[in-house]
Amino acid sequence: MLFRTRSYAGAGLVGNPSDGSFGKTIALTFTEFAAEVTIYETPELQLCPADVDDATFTDIADLVGDTRHYGYYGGLRLLKAATKVFVEHCAHVGIELPPRNFTARYSSTIPRLSGLGDSSAVCTAMLKALVRFYDAQIPVELLPTLCWRAEHDELGIPCGFQDRVAQIYDGVVFMDLDRSLFDQAGHGRYEPLDPPALPPLFIAFSPPSPAGTSVAYHRRLHVLVEEQQQDMVKAMSEFADIAEQARTALAAGDPRRLAELINANFDLRRHTFPIDETTIRRVERVRALGASAKLAGGSGAIIGTCGDESAFAGVAAVLEQEGCTVVKPTVSTPALPARCPTGSRT
Repeated sequence: MLFRTRSYAGAGLVGNPSDGSFGKTIALTFTEFAAEVTIYETPELQLCPADVDDATFTDIADLVGDTRHYGYYGGLRLLKAATKVFVEHCAHVGIELPPRNFTARYSSTIPRLSGLGDSSAVCTAMLKALVRFYDAQIPVELLPTLCWRAEHDELGIPCGFQDRVAQIYDGVVFMDLDRSLFDQAGHGRYEPLDPPALPPLFIAFSPPSPAGTSVAYHRRLHVLVEEQQQDMVKAMSEFADIAEQARTALAAGDPRRLAELINANFDLRRHTFPIDETTIRRVERVRALGASAKLAGGSGAIIGTCGDESAFAGVAAVLEQEGCTVVKPTVSTPALPARCPTGSRT
């Protein structure tokens, strides 16, 4: 018995700059990059390291550079945390797991620390694998919460629900992350949207810098919201309204209005919270071409609409001058609304 599960790279289209503040957002997953977990029955339980866990370096400068950019941790801790949370949840709700062990291997092509959901992809892919391996009847809407607990509670990673929801459901998802919903049911309200309604998109990212990761941003924003600072609370309401308007624009097939909302999303974030000058310059250069643009997550990658093929070529040329890799994302096929999310059995 062998299963392979996959979670794709994610990007926030509109909504809160940090979905951890219980607002509303629209996010998507795209197939150009993915994390994959392979799980199969073995006599002993084993979690196998991937390239990111390798402790072999060309020289001491390579070690220092790697640590400065990526920290001290690889992906094995994500597999461990996901497994722990999964087992504890099953015990809590009375799901009896069969007494069998497994070996789990993972790999990922998602650029690290670029704001495209690299860590959450490994975590969600592992949860999908465990659900399928043990045939655990867990409602799909609870899986993003379990992933969030694995990263936030177990590992202390400041994060929200946006990428985790998108990577469980796949495709394009509207999320209402109201606190009262979580208090009542342990999850938000998640509404898959129609991917063909999206206009042509671009996503751009560049190699991360130590200051470019989203951890510090998520942590600071969480503090501001918890302190109920007036400007931040007002902004969260405005971000949620932008997400609602974007859902309406998608349903109406109105790409011009969606582009306006994407730009408004970035302008509001820029007014509310500091953004590095490199990102501001990139967004302004793209918008000068008539495209829309905003950050795709806590930091790093940007996403926007760009019209036809010639417009995409112009956007790509400008952003490549900025040192970015630019892709035209292929939005993933939405997962079926079943208890066991996307995966294959061999």
